[in-house]
Amino acid sequence: MLLATSTLVSSVADACTRFVYHGAGDEVITARSMDWKVDVGTNLWVFPRGMARTGEAGANSLQWTSKYGSVIASGYDISTTDGMNEAGLVANVLWLVESSYPQERGEKPGLTIAAWAQYVLDNFATVQEAVDALASEPFTIVTDKVPGEERLATLHLSLSDATGDSAIIEYIDGKQVIHHSRDYDVMTNSPAFEKQLVLSEYWTQIGGTVMLPGTNRASDRFARATFYVNAIPKSEDPVEAIASAFSVIRNVSVPYGISTPDQPNISSTRWRTVSDQKRKLYFFESALTPNTFWVDLKKLDFSKEAGKVLKLDLGPNQSLTYSGVANDQFKEAKPFKFLGTGGVTGE
Repeated sequence: MLLATSTLVSSVADACTRFVYHGAGDEVITARSMDWKVDVGTNLWVFPRGMARTGEAGANSLQWTSKYGSVIASGYDISTTDGMNEAGLVANVLWLVESSYPQERGEKPGLTIAAWAQYVLDNFATVQEAVDALASEPFTIVTDKVPGEERLATLHLSLSDATGDSAIIEYIDGKQVIHHSRDYDVMTNSPAFEKQLVLSEYWTQIGGTVMLPGTNRASDRFARATFYVNAIPKSEDPVEAIASAFSVIRNVSVPYGISTPDQPNISSTRWRTVSDQKRKLYFFESALTPNTFWVDLKKLDFSKEAGKVLKLDLGPNQSLTYSGVANDQFKEAKPFKFLGTGGVTGE
């Protein structure tokens, strides 16, 4: 049995940042960066309700039918890495080297880690609904190798909804750990979230106007995101609120093509998303294009009867340029298959 342990992946530093902005009135915005050493093969997809899904974990795979439509950003077109559903629930997966998944004993159906975020987007409208369901551990997470690499995917999952509620789900020492609170508005990578909270308390006592850590390390990005997301104004203007959210996620991004000889595997920010959960707008910004564009979920047909699977091709390294509302740029496509069946569980 292969191991999903920190020793397997400690030589590679993959980094991302996610935060939730609680604005004026009922404005809620979730932003994330995708930091990766190579092209992560991302495209945008629209998935309607009524899609039959499988956990891609062999004969004993989890089965479900999507209750909610969603817009997602794929990874290698074999996984859902980020997205928002029509109810305003946002799911993001980030790297967590400390992840260790339960042993598969055949007692529960399996779910490929590639579809973990999609399962939540398909089935739940709020963080509370998702937490209540996941707390019963209805499946066993099955991990697999990162495409083109020998290491296993070790991820944790963040959730936020249109009310501003938030949750972080991790697997530590083979056990699921759920951190659920509206206050858990920032997540990066290592260390595990419980230890991130301790580091955050330290920097809160110092105060961000006195000093903030400036490196690309996950703990430093956590401190900066925590300070800035609470320091930016709570504007009544949604355009200003989106601009503020983008300014924070850019602040914790890693320069494109950065080269650090003492850390040869450091990852550049490939793209950023900002999800406006009140107006149901999903913004996307690539590091290689001059424009930010967005998808208006309110103008998509997610119905089981008429809704179609749609794809927006972003090109190699997400280098194709789009601008403004991109709904009409999507093309009907066959849905991708989630990576699975050859996965590894346990430790």
